[in-house]
Amino acid sequence: MTATGANREAAGTTTRGYWWWDRRRGVALDVGLALLSASECALEGVEFAGNTGLPVPIGVVFGLLAGSVLVVRRRWPIAVVLVSIATTPADMGFLMGLVGLYTLAASEVPRRITAVLMGMSFAGTFIVTYVRLRQSVSEQADFGPGDWYVPLMSLFMSLGLTAPPVLFGLYIGARRRLMESLRERADSLERELSLLADRAEERAEWARTEERTRIAREMHDVVAHRVSLMVVHAAALQAVAPKDPAKAVRNAALVGDMGRQALTELREMLGVLRAGEPVTPRSAQVPLASVGKAAAAAAAAAAEDGPRLHEVETLVGESRAAGMTVELSVDGEVRPYAPEVEQTAYRVVQEALTNVHKHAAGAKTWVRLAHRGSEFAMQVENGPSDAATADAGLPSGGNGLVGMRERVLGLGGVFVSGPTDAGGFRVSAVLPDQGAA
Repeated sequence: MTATGANREAAGTTTRGYWWWDRRRGVALDVGLALLSASECALEGVEFAGNTGLPVPIGVVFGLLAGSVLVVRRRWPIAVVLVSIATTPADMGFLMGLVGLYTLAASEVPRRITAVLMGMSFAGTFIVTYVRLRQSVSEQADFGPGDWYVPLMSLFMSLGLTAPPVLFGLYIGARRRLMESLRERADSLERELSLLADRAEERAEWARTEERTRIAREMHDVVAHRVSLMVVHAAALQAVAPKDPAKAVRNAALVGDMGRQALTELREMLGVLRAGEPVTPRSAQVPLASVGKAAAAAAAAAAEDGPRLHEVETLVGESRAAGMTVELSVDGEVRPYAPEVEQTAYRVVQEALTNVHKHAAGAKTWVRLAHRGSEFAMQVENGPSDAATADAGLPSGGNGLVGMRERVLGLGGVFVSGPTDAGGFRVSAVLPDQGAA
């Protein structure tokens, strides 16, 4: 994990608040280097005062002031290098010159300024060294090197005092900028990964919600219709049992058959759910891919094993057996459709008939199916409720029309529902033929 800017600022005065220093050890390092440089320059100031005829205290004070400039090397590296160049003729400030050139090369100062100051430091060191060596050689009569000795030694000493700190500073500066760039990229990548994780979790939660909604809709369609018919037959059985035992027996057999059919459909649906991915605890993180695959597999399996359009006639027959007057009409040439289209059409008709049982007992109902060129249309319309027919008292959750609309719109179809002028209710839906598309 990388330390972001917010985390570094939250660290308090341990990392900030020391003028131009970022950390305490930077303060200690610069102060220590300044003390060493001031001590060096003070000792060299004694010799400088003796060579120039100045009082020794003046030379010592001058050396202390010049050497202590190193404490501001991070804030003003150019000033430190200029002071070191200025003190070069006095033979003082070697540590200050080395550290100043290193700091200058490692800082964000433009490279052309660094090159100019390095050239000035090299020239000053070369001239002073050349003059000192020339004087030293001339004072030693028994030492007679060639003319090449003084320039070559001056060149070596000048390069040794300027090139290494500059090259090392350039390396450290480049490495520091690279590390900062990598840290920024790591922080950016961490933020992007966090956003992607949040987005993936949102999509996974959306997929789970959609799958729960689909399962709830299937359970509602399967249970509500069968149980509604069972309640209607049970009410009829209670009414006719004292008068017509034979009819009561038939109604009892129908109730048993419908209960078995409801259990069969529930077993098939639960089998599809058990065949998918195992249920993950609520606290666990569910990968989006696994959720999507499970939902897709469950939906595909449910579509393959679900009811078909030709079973609508059986569905209508069950409602007729429950005492409803239902007329079924089919227009156009009958042809197969995609499994999800046929299942949706079946569920819409099923739920519409269930609503008639719940809200319009004894009403006459018309079921119209139409096979068109590139679409399939259906309509379930019922007249006003028959006051002479006893209401079975079926409860209503208010999810029937919502579920039908979701099914139809999910396939790109059109769904319309509402009361009729005659006091009844009409449900209409048009589904596109996905196979033809």
